[in-house]
Amino acid sequence: MRDMFKKFFGVRKTETVVPVTPAPAPAPTVSVPAPAAAIDSFHIGLRDALASGWYLHKSSELYRGFFISAEDVVLDIGCGDGGNSLFCANHGAHVIVADIDADKVESTIQRLAQTPARLVQGLVGDANPLLLDDGIATTVICMEVLEHVDDTAQFLSELARVGKSGAQYLLSVPDPVQETLQKGVAPASYFEKPNHIRIIQRDEFEKMVTDAGLVIERHEYYGFYWSVWWLFFWICKVDLNNASHPLLDNWAKTWEALMDTPNGEQVRQALNDFMPKSQVIIARKP
Repeated sequence: MRDMFKKFFGVRKTETVVPVTPAPAPAPTVSVPAPAAAIDSFHIGLRDALASGWYLHKSSELYRGFFISAEDVVLDIGCGDGGNSLFCANHGAHVIVADIDADKVESTIQRLAQTPARLVQGLVGDANPLLLDDGIATTVICMEVLEHVDDTAQFLSELARVGKSGAQYLLSVPDPVQETLQKGVAPASYFEKPNHIRIIQRDEFEKMVTDAGLVIERHEYYGFYWSVWWLFFWICKVDLNNASHPLLDNWAKTWEALMDTPNGEQVRQALNDFMPKSQVIIARKP
């Protein structure tokens, strides 16, 4: 029997049978999650602005109820980096960009160069006076400027002068509640010239506008997200051009999560009324 076994399996007396060690099983593959996408505070801020009625391209509304058309002559006073001017230019308007900073005026003109705007003009100065003809503008935009100027009555009288009869005005200033909070944490220079030299109360803002001869159509509030973001920004001590910090990033994630919840819009609006970043007046020249 032993010989038969050897015959069938080829094992001879002189052969050594070497045991074969099984190959080790492959190591299990560990799934490493991809790093989370970096959060962009400004992207979340833009989403919040859209939810508040800003930049409604399909309906040509810079802000809800504030329409821009190719027939408009738009004055964007204190144009800054030109975001509002760009919206108007993309809807074909004649856009006049004005700012005390010549570099900002020039860069905004360049930014609008490839848009379908009927005409783009630049104006550098402090609006004392505005070097424009009476009644030239059908639409006047003045966002976050009045808190910087020395004489608000003179400034608004110039805005009223250059608007034609029936011209619509979009005006905004920081809201006093959050400004008072900022004053406790922001650098002192934030509330010194050429930055914010006054905190404008809500009733005071309305009086400024009506004293200039304009009729207020709506007075609204938005931007709780930015009220908190700026409070955090001051203590994070990061560069505004690269404002990445765990505190700022987590705040942006929290706000995004709120907007994604079924009842998030209700809460967002309540917080905007409670402590908005800015107050907005839409007015018209009789």
